[in-house]
Amino acid sequence: MTREEKSKAITEITDVLSQNEIIYLTDISGLNSIETSNLRRLCYKSGVKLEVMKNTLLEKAMTSSEKDFGELLETLKGNTSVMVSDIGNAPAKVIKDFRKKSDKPILKGAIIESDIYLGDEQLDLLVAIKSKEELIGEIILLLQSPARNVISALKSSSSKLSGIIQTLSNREENSSEEAPVEGAVAEEAPVEEAVAEEAPVEETVSEEKPVEEAVSEEAPVEEESENNSEETNKEEN
Repeated sequence: MTREEKSKAITEITDVLSQNEIIYLTDISGLNSIETSNLRRLCYKSGVKLEVMKNTLLEKAMTSSEKDFGELLETLKGNTSVMVSDIGNAPAKVIKDFRKKSDKPILKGAIIESDIYLGDEQLDLLVAIKSKEELIGEIILLLQSPARNVISALKSSSSKLSGIIQTLSNREENSSEEAPVEGAVAEEAPVEEAVAEEAPVEETVSEEKPVEEAVSEEAPVEEESENNSEETNKEEN
């Protein structure tokens, strides 16, 4: 490789490193052509790009990059393949899935945004990392849950309220049908008033009481006759 070719390769690798926030360094040595082809196919389905790079070129690209790769520079030994993706745990899932039938790839290290992970023992941790989209989805789901509960409660309350209103409406209809009977009873009430109108008969009887007074006024006539008889007896004597 000429100096110009090396310079061009370093520039291309630097662009790859600068354009991606999720970078995995792996070791795929020992895989045959068929296994390597199967790995590339799995990476493509998972939205992961796989490229085999020389450590010397990769080291120069990493050191010239604006990113701080820190201790990842120490992993640039032996075979090194770079996996890049837009999803934080996608390369880790590819590695774990492919290793069900093989011992490779081996995780050397990874950088996700500014966080650095070193060693193959970090693989399970990286698999469990959730992407921004997944975290946003969970937050939205959590925010929607109380609203769904409120809506469910309102629907339940509205059904109960409608049942109460229907019951009250039925009661009003039944009471309105019974109302004419009470009216009929009320219409019969004037009979009592008619009886009350006949009460003046007693007043008429009470008006006849002065007859006794008239009889009592006639009593002095007897007294006058007694006096006249006494005067006649005196004259005869």
